[in-house]
Amino acid sequence: MENKRQLRNTLLLVFAALIWGTAFVAQSVGSTYMGPYTFLAGRSWLACAFLLGLMGVRRVGQQRRGQRLPFWLHGKTLVIGGGLCGIVLFAASAAQQIGIGTTSTAKAGFMTALYVVLVPVFGVFLGRRPGPKLWACVAVSVVGLYLLCLAGRDTLALTGGEWQLLLCAVLFTLQILLVNHFSPRLDGIQLSFAQFFTVSVFSTIFMFALEQPTLAQFAGAAVSVLYCGIMSSGVAYTLQIVGQKELDPTIASLAMCLESVFSALAGWLILGQTLSGAELAGCVLMFAAIVASQLPDRRR
Repeated sequence: MENKRQLRNTLLLVFAALIWGTAFVAQSVGSTYMGPYTFLAGRSWLACAFLLGLMGVRRVGQQRRGQRLPFWLHGKTLVIGGGLCGIVLFAASAAQQIGIGTTSTAKAGFMTALYVVLVPVFGVFLGRRPGPKLWACVAVSVVGLYLLCLAGRDTLALTGGEWQLLLCAVLFTLQILLVNHFSPRLDGIQLSFAQFFTVSVFSTIFMFALEQPTLAQFAGAAVSVLYCGIMSSGVAYTLQIVGQKELDPTIASLAMCLESVFSALAGWLILGQTLSGAELAGCVLMFAAIVASQLPDRRR
């Protein structure tokens, strides 16, 4: 029975990674119709509506079981935690959407996935001491990043979109650390709603300040916005909550690492994007570093 639960939860996380990976295609297509903040606002408000509906369904279930709980739990902590997580998530998502408009989905997926290596590295500032294996993974990922972005160029400078994706990985690292700090004290779905609500507000402000959204833009990008808002932000996050429960953290991390592989495959199959030999080698090295960073250290 335990093995079946482990297999089921692992498959749920693989499906979540599949949704997140293919969402890079939707983001790439959406960027041809509208600005990054307009796209982010559309998908974030949809995510809020989905999560609010999910909380409503759960509320009905609680009432049927005779549970009398307040709808919002830990209000003050929820506002602070959701606000801080949402601000960083807004900055990370905006950087990703800006960067993906000028690069391939494979490059965007693998560069974004660098957060898996960066999270334990940033732990140094929290008093943790990464072992030699992690620093080796960082070195391998840097080599992979070079092959993916710079091999064959006359200059070693990253393009604007590549810098945006690198910034995105750093910001997602900060967002994960903030979620790890607040999630033990809050309901997971409510924390997700609070941070997406914050993202929605900020992206809407920037949308009207810097862009000129029109109904024609939303009509053209409707499928992309719907997929990213409902499937990527809503369904996949719910699958992550369910899948990570009672599952070994290493297995969970490895399953979600597949997001970068799915992004490359989706870009090739749907958009016809291809990678050069050097870029493909860079993807392999980065994926190897990501996977190795999540494997447990051998202890005596």
